[in-house]
Amino acid sequence: MNLREKEAYLREYSVLKAQGKPFFPYAVAKDGAMAVIVMVAIITMAVVFGAELGPKADPTTTTYTPRPEWYLYFLFEVLRVVKPAILTPLAALGIPTVCLILLLLLPFYDRSPERHPLRRPVATTAGVIVIAAMAYLTLLGATAGPPTQIDLEPPPTLSGVALKEWQLGRAVAAQSGCLACHKIAENGNEGPGPELTEIAARLPRDAIARTLENPTAPMPRYPREKLGPEKYDALVAFLSRLR
Repeated sequence: MNLREKEAYLREYSVLKAQGKPFFPYAVAKDGAMAVIVMVAIITMAVVFGAELGPKADPTTTTYTPRPEWYLYFLFEVLRVVKPAILTPLAALGIPTVCLILLLLLPFYDRSPERHPLRRPVATTAGVIVIAAMAYLTLLGATAGPPTQIDLEPPPTLSGVALKEWQLGRAVAAQSGCLACHKIAENGNEGPGPELTEIAARLPRDAIARTLENPTAPMPRYPREKLGPEKYDALVAFLSRLR
């Protein structure tokens, strides 16, 4: 924007400002009246329909799947993906705080008089990327599978001891935190680990056992002495039958 365009903009702005109404008390009164109407509507609905808080918390349950409010799903997904514990404060506090500070300081470092999106490619692109990223993370957070459940039916050819071993291995996989990083059938999460629904088609039984003993970071180790011989063998048998 050259000097002539800037002077024309300032003249137009002065004329429009002189023709307008003052922020106080005109805009303040309008916002205050609307706030009162919204508050009255919320209180009325709470009194008439009741404020349902849901069932009482059961500290003995093992099937409850914790979820934040929908508007925090994107942050929930970021915390789920960021595995190193040292980076958790950065993901939970650092990134949102920096973004909020940049938003609050926007009027101070963005002094351009242009407001048309097509004339502000950098600001428009940044806004679109942020909105798309938050929408995508919100969708992933909303559809994340339960961390302690695998809805996978056993192969019809299994019976007897083999069936019991498969069922035990399924329970061990669900309770050991595998679904936090892997997807098995319709449960779990897509990453950062690979999908395990057909892992036996890619790795033999011995390779699966070696991976549990000596995995690639950030996957934790699941050695035989940690799980116990019965649960370890059942987990290996369960994974080795996923085709």
